[in-house]
Amino acid sequence: MKDHQLRALIKVAEEGSIRGAARALHLSQSALTKALRELEAELGAKLLIRSYRGVEFTPAGKRLLTRARLALSTLDKARDEIRWLQGGAGIQVTAAVTTAIASTALPMVLNEFERELPDVSLRFVEGMLTTVLPGLLEGHFDFAIAVAEPEQLPYEIAFEPLTRIFSEPVAREGHPLLAATDWSQMRDARWVLNLTTGSSAQQLVSWLDTQGRSPRIVRCDSPLLMMELIRRTDLVGFGPRVFFEDPLSGCGLTCFDALPRFPAHALGILKLRGVPLNLGAERLAALFKRHINEQALVPRGLAT
Repeated sequence: MKDHQLRALIKVAEEGSIRGAARALHLSQSALTKALRELEAELGAKLLIRSYRGVEFTPAGKRLLTRARLALSTLDKARDEIRWLQGGAGIQVTAAVTTAIASTALPMVLNEFERELPDVSLRFVEGMLTTVLPGLLEGHFDFAIAVAEPEQLPYEIAFEPLTRIFSEPVAREGHPLLAATDWSQMRDARWVLNLTTGSSAQQLVSWLDTQGRSPRIVRCDSPLLMMELIRRTDLVGFGPRVFFEDPLSGCGLTCFDALPRFPAHALGILKLRGVPLNLGAERLAALFKRHINEQALVPRGLAT
């Protein structure tokens, strides 16, 4: 497999057609088609199917596409790192980060990192597992700081637990249900939840369902919209207690202290097994590890 063949395959996926991929790569259609046919011949498998809907990937093509994205991303990062070591342009680090540390470790990590490596470009994205896993597997993210259940992760993903995260129901100050001391007293609650796969809210709903308490839910994928709905209505939310206890992010919000505690989740570093981080990503991950371990992120009065 050659570099130009894999890049042609990836560009077809991005553009949705042979013609669009050839135009984007400044190649003739015949040259790009030849590269793809040579790749199929080498692998002994058909990768693409042309139809009136455009180009579709076979199962083999989809599998190779994921691996090709990771392989080329890894090589591109190696080139950038070598250029940086020789005094060239700075490298870029992309990390997926959960909102649980937005008000705790993240500001200190960012400040320290920029003092040490000012010429490294940083990009942060929200660390939900639905974006974290494909982003890591295809090389779009260097690593992630996220909540995860290790036994549910694919083999390719290595998980290093750092601390526990306690998620709690939360409502506006003065909410009529804040005096609840048992989950059964929450049966009249209307919830606003992000039910992304793997989220703590999804686990809450599954947990309530097992107890015969199916909640009424307004689904919301935007953390900002969700926070404002909790502050300004009687909707009840659910998320990391450390985030709601912060005087800025948790302004006007109160956690349900009297309810039996929901099981804690493991928060840690996720990265591709066996794939080294570049120097910038390695330092950023080390800073996250140190600051998260120092802060422990266990809410006041809940440490055990």
